[in-house]
Amino acid sequence: MSELQQEKVIDGFNLVVKAMKINKITEIYGVAGIPVTDLMRLAQENGIKYYGFRHETSAGFAAASSGYLQQWPGVCMTVSAPGFLNGMVALANATTNGFPMILISGSSNRAIVDLKQGDYEELDQMNSATPYAKAAYRINRVEDIGIGIARAIRTSLSGRPGGVYLDLPAALLPAVMPYESGLASLITVTDPAPAQFPSEHAVKQAIDLLRTAKRPIVVIGKGAAYARVEHDLKTFIEDASLPFLPMSMAKGLLPDLHPLSAATARSLVLGKADVVLLIGARLNWLLSHGKPPLWAETAKIIQLEIDSVEIDSNRRIDVPVVGDVASTMKLILKEFAKGTFKAPKEWLDVISIKKKENAEKMASRLENRTVPMNFFTALSTVNKVMQTFPDACLVSEGANTLDVGRNLIDIKKPRHRLDSGTWGTMGIGMGYAIAAAVTQQSPVVALEGDSAFGFSGMDVETICRYELPVTIIVMNNGGIYRGDDINRFNKGDPGVTTLMASARYDVMMEAFGGAGYNATTPDELETQLNKAITSGKPSLINVLIDIHAGTESGHLKKLNTTQGK
Repeated sequence: MSELQQEKVIDGFNLVVKAMKINKITEIYGVAGIPVTDLMRLAQENGIKYYGFRHETSAGFAAASSGYLQQWPGVCMTVSAPGFLNGMVALANATTNGFPMILISGSSNRAIVDLKQGDYEELDQMNSATPYAKAAYRINRVEDIGIGIARAIRTSLSGRPGGVYLDLPAALLPAVMPYESGLASLITVTDPAPAQFPSEHAVKQAIDLLRTAKRPIVVIGKGAAYARVEHDLKTFIEDASLPFLPMSMAKGLLPDLHPLSAATARSLVLGKADVVLLIGARLNWLLSHGKPPLWAETAKIIQLEIDSVEIDSNRRIDVPVVGDVASTMKLILKEFAKGTFKAPKEWLDVISIKKKENAEKMASRLENRTVPMNFFTALSTVNKVMQTFPDACLVSEGANTLDVGRNLIDIKKPRHRLDSGTWGTMGIGMGYAIAAAVTQQSPVVALEGDSAFGFSGMDVETICRYELPVTIIVMNNGGIYRGDDINRFNKGDPGVTTLMASARYDVMMEAFGGAGYNATTPDELETQLNKAITSGKPSLINVLIDIHAGTESGHLKKLNTTQGK
């Protein structure tokens, strides 16, 4: 045997796994199949945890939320063409939300794909992904695996985080190269998201403007939660007595019941504020684009933002402070310490009075413990139980379930609430819940509308298979929005938004070995939820909600122009 034949080699499968391991990729979420099954097995053999899903979109959502929760890209792995396209939904959602994620998909033979000769699952995946991802790369040569994975990691984390697609043609994985050269080709990524400090001038301008404010408000977005600035934020807000308004996934950076929280006076503070400080929040539809009638037209705005393109996107930003949120907050505190400032007591008193008025209105609404339950009755019960489990992560999606729950369920800790996010995406529930359970090592409550649950419900089997501490609550009112819709043309067929109010989602959970509960009263729900979370085992509570309860389109009913016609 010749010296060449005796040379030790390493193949693409092993190089991919080694590249992931040296770069702290500890989990892969995906669906097995050609040509990535053996790659998944090898990763598992080498100590990388693999979580196999029933649908690639849910696996992608898990990877995205893992990236958000860990400040390191979550990895989703799929088969080619249809599997890749399913994963693309989650990748696009990750990019829109600013979550670091890498979608790795096997792909067909390049020579055949490029000539469109009809290979198995033929699709030009890299170019298909490009419009919906932060970047898309293809690795064609085995010697480029190390640099390809390094580029994907760095791109997903740098600047505003986002989704990256990495294409692995089937021929790449079994290809070989000399062993020592292969190991030398791998790259350990260092400092992929270096600090980006804003200019000192911008920071000084921001503090100077804030000092002039008679009616200031701080709006906190999930960018601040991702940046983990809760300590600096608490110091700043409490020292200046600044009222704050948290966006839904920023809840818990300061406790929802903090005396300076203006969440229950949202319309008042946005409509009356003369200076608004945005921290990791974008002026998109979730904040009515920063425009009247919700916002005061004369308000001056300070925006702390890592992406300069976001500045002036909807209205004039008077003081743009461009840099990463963590670095910016440190400079803000430093500049703030040079002088004293307190939000005017008159403004705080106005907010306090409005909060009290709204709290009284809500209290009277919650006093009516109806049976069958409405959303307020059920969700106030969920809140009561969750306050005894402050470490539990909440995942929420739906229309009324999401909107009412956002107002009723108090979050005490940062990054303990995940929801539909910037796109209002339905179907994130099981993926987000699984990733939260895996990465946070804490109990998870997935609060689902019955329609939203249908998008990813089959992955209750995944939760049971991996024995994860996830409790699913399905708010079952038998419909999208509500269950009393009718077919205006054919009375024998269901209406457009009708689902099965008689569905027993709890029995579905029992079929996979989890615990199923059926709650028809608030007392039953309270008892069952306590038992489910305490057990630490996969559980599902089917909560019977009045089919007439709920508002079509939730808080977005104004967008449904034909409602009621």
